[in-house]
Amino acid sequence: MEKRSRSFYTLATFFALFLLFLYGPTITIAILSFQGPQGGLTFPMRGVSLHWFRDLFEQQAVGDIWGSFSRSLTLGLMVMVTTVIVSVMGGLAFRKRFPGSGAIFYLIITSLVIPSILVSLGVGLIFSQSGLAVHWSTSGFGAQLTWTLPFGLLIMFAVFNRFDKSYEEAARDQGANAWQTIRYVVLPIIAPMLIGVALFGFTLSYDEFARTLLTAGSYNTLPLEIYGMTTNVTTPVIFALGTLTTAFSFGIIGLFLAIVVILNKRRSRHGSDAGKGMV
Repeated sequence: MEKRSRSFYTLATFFALFLLFLYGPTITIAILSFQGPQGGLTFPMRGVSLHWFRDLFEQQAVGDIWGSFSRSLTLGLMVMVTTVIVSVMGGLAFRKRFPGSGAIFYLIITSLVIPSILVSLGVGLIFSQSGLAVHWSTSGFGAQLTWTLPFGLLIMFAVFNRFDKSYEEAARDQGANAWQTIRYVVLPIIAPMLIGVALFGFTLSYDEFARTLLTAGSYNTLPLEIYGMTTNVTTPVIFALGTLTTAFSFGIIGLFLAIVVILNKRRSRHGSDAGKGMV
């Protein structure tokens, strides 16, 4: 057996520490969420039960957990759909150079380096000074798009830079118009990447805090609600909420990955859908 080099063990140690810092807090919260009825916010455990999970579904004295969850879910879906549509349109538009394309590209990237809290402050001020209501579905929606759209556009730029244009040329040779080429050739080929953009858009929106802080108005999204509960709730119910939301996030990721696997298996079994339906 070949002897491992020192660099291998160094990298393995670094990776192990990375996983510890990434999942350690989540695992700790998950364990503490199963405290008994007399349990607190720290170790040692005082019994093991589902008491605090059941407590989540009862009337809460503090916070609007399920209302904030529904708002985060709705906002995440809005951001996801918009990010996918605009990213595809932007990717198609940037396939050809046009006046100002370089400036627009760098303006898009710049939004990623602006501190999120400043974006939240700016969007909130614009809405309030314009006499528009600051609300999670308007100002919050716009603020989150400044975070998700650049990622979606960068992914689509990379996808279309490597896209083989001969597929489109073949479709046009068969008499397909521009829309038919996109609908029946381009979209089926890039479908797995679109699922990745959708996952990016939803998860970034669902977990977003800073850009929503000053743009959500009177109704909190789930991250804002959890943050507010940290100053008022002194029982493990907040850990139970964190465990459920984490499980929901992993479930969403698993759903998207399952869709990708199904699409890949379908392609390997029946071939690509590209071109089907044109004639």
